[in-house]
Amino acid sequence: MAAQFPRMRLRRLRSHDRLRTMMAETSLERRHLILPLFAIPGHNVEEPIPSLEGVNHFSVDRLLPFVEKSLDKGIGAFILFGLPETKDPRGDSGKDPQGPVQRALRELAKRFPEALLITDVCLCQYTDHGHCGLVTNDGIIDNDSTLQQLAAVALSHAEAGAHMVAPSDMMDGRVGALRSALDDGGFSNVSIMSYAAKMASAFYGPFRDAADSAPGFGDRRTYQMAPANGREALREALADEEEGADILMVKPALTCLDILARLRGKTLLPLATYLVSGERMMLRSAARAGLLDLRRGIMEAHLACRRAGADLIITYDALDLADWIE
Repeated sequence: MAAQFPRMRLRRLRSHDRLRTMMAETSLERRHLILPLFAIPGHNVEEPIPSLEGVNHFSVDRLLPFVEKSLDKGIGAFILFGLPETKDPRGDSGKDPQGPVQRALRELAKRFPEALLITDVCLCQYTDHGHCGLVTNDGIIDNDSTLQQLAAVALSHAEAGAHMVAPSDMMDGRVGALRSALDDGGFSNVSIMSYAAKMASAFYGPFRDAADSAPGFGDRRTYQMAPANGREALREALADEEEGADILMVKPALTCLDILARLRGKTLLPLATYLVSGERMMLRSAARAGLLDLRRGIMEAHLACRRAGADLIITYDALDLADWIE
């Protein structure tokens, strides 16, 4: 009697390199990637960020050749973060026309018109207390008074040449406030990528060191989301869509893949995610310890983001990925 073998042999579709490539359901391409940049005051400054391996602070003049190299590798979208010369309780340096982000925008827009320039809109890098909003005398983050300040920062970025602004503060109503300010200022063509579901995550540590934005007191749990709440994350994202967001972001990436996938079924807007500093350094630390292959680990992590529904991925590994992607 003939042996009984399985009729469905899925391995047949994995039997050849070319066939595996043809059967791939998810792709990762350079056009899906956004590279973060950290602009700082000064001249001829390019210094490594110790807690964020492979990432540098750049003065504007040194940022230009770095962006040119990135464009040559096929990475054409950038999100700018700025470190100011001075900080105050209101974060007024965030809207300074001569701030590092505004200066970088003007130079990059002039030199590289093909580059997509996105800016992070928040107050944490610019306030002396490190919170993302204005603080009352009794230490409460004042949601509504923060909105006007955020709108002013976004408007200053648009005036300097930003194509897209990305509010990351998690204040209620910020997308509507930014949309109104941009439209009233004559920048209806500037789009908004909202950090729509941003968790109060343990994985932001290296970034806070890079951006000098750790809170000086308390934490951010009263405005960033509780990681336990998936349904609330969907409500946050859909509220931002209603206020006029063009793209919705879920952050962090790897610990929120379920939310990203659930949101994909709730909206037709493009979705982004941010593979954040702590997630990146977790992979690199494991690789240094000999526990995983770095290239395969990074590729797999980014493919997981795409598989969960991300159209765009903000990633510090964009340049490495550009070399690895066929």
